[in-house]
Amino acid sequence: MRTGPAESTGRVFLAFLRLGLTAFGGPVAHLAYFHEEFVVRRRWLDERSYADLVAFCQFLPGPASSQVGMALGLSRRGYRGALAAWAGFTLPSAVALIVFAQLLSTYPGAIPAGALHGLKIAAVAVVAQAVWNMGRNLHAGRAWLALMLAAAGIAVSAPSAFVQPGIIAAAALAGLRLFPSTPPREHAAWTMPVGHRAGMLWLAAFFALLAGLPLLAALLPGQALAEANAFFRAGALVFGGGHVVLPLLQAAVVPPGWVGNDAFLAGYGAAQAMPGPLFAFAAFLGASMQAAPSGWAGGLLCLVAVFAPSFLLVAGALPFWARLRGNARMRAAMTGINAAVVGLLLAALYDPVWTSAIHGPSDIALALLALAALARWKLPPWLAVIGCGAAGGMLGAAGLQ
Repeated sequence: MRTGPAESTGRVFLAFLRLGLTAFGGPVAHLAYFHEEFVVRRRWLDERSYADLVAFCQFLPGPASSQVGMALGLSRRGYRGALAAWAGFTLPSAVALIVFAQLLSTYPGAIPAGALHGLKIAAVAVVAQAVWNMGRNLHAGRAWLALMLAAAGIAVSAPSAFVQPGIIAAAALAGLRLFPSTPPREHAAWTMPVGHRAGMLWLAAFFALLAGLPLLAALLPGQALAEANAFFRAGALVFGGGHVVLPLLQAAVVPPGWVGNDAFLAGYGAAQAMPGPLFAFAAFLGASMQAAPSGWAGGLLCLVAVFAPSFLLVAGALPFWARLRGNARMRAAMTGINAAVVGLLLAALYDPVWTSAIHGPSDIALALLALAALARWKLPPWLAVIGCGAAGGMLGAAGLQ
């Protein structure tokens, strides 16, 4: 995956910190921001390698966009790069949510509704541009287009956490039959600093924690261990990204009385206004715990616990994926998977991105203006996000939304 000299750990951190401060719109939009930053602007990897990486992370449980970031950091600077990428992308929203949890009773509803709506409109433009760019670069004939549209149609008509990996698996099988098993096209090499033996150890650690934490929590009662177990399992067992983990977290923290339901809903609303991964909501919940550890200690504990499975799975599985993707038959399967990934992005562009953001003519006009700013005028995505947020705030104040 590495295409040039390796960046320092600090440069990896700063690259992801910029995204952590500006990447609004949820996991689909995050993948679009990553595409613009690391494929188009920095050229860390090419289009096909990025699509392969997205497909790989879609197979794993947990937050796909954060896992793509970890994998990019891992490829550039090893384990330190993976941690730097995660920290840069996650900590801005996590810190803000911990502060919000501590000041919730004093400063409720800090972000105007109109500005939040403008951020959602910005996500429409960002995702639309990503769908167009990826589809144009990965298109492989009529069969590919049909497979992409079929994936989009199934995803829209049967929304479920388990449908997405099923679509990708079915597309891989279809790719074996529809596309020739030719050698891989020339693309950037995957330079992985993690070997197969290390990968097996990381995977073993994942399964050991998944099975061992519940036993430890039962044998050694204590709030800290109970929180670590609950949030690790939530991060390890959920497919479909940030919104899908919310029912698991609600069931983990509200019935036992760890966090009140009103506080849970207020924190969820605040998380929607934050850049970066929705999994950072775990930091708010940890900081809101009724029993110690809470505050900063509880927030950081729950944040690390919910993301730990992603790190273990990426570091454990990526060395094997990097080798498999060079196989000729695997390339045929990957062509089908790439069609499904673009189809899933297209489905997500409609629901939830479009359906949650576009409510009238003024929203459509603002989305088209943002798309023109990105595609025609080549403005950076963060500037389009800020502009849409400001415009949304003004439209909301004027009663036009």
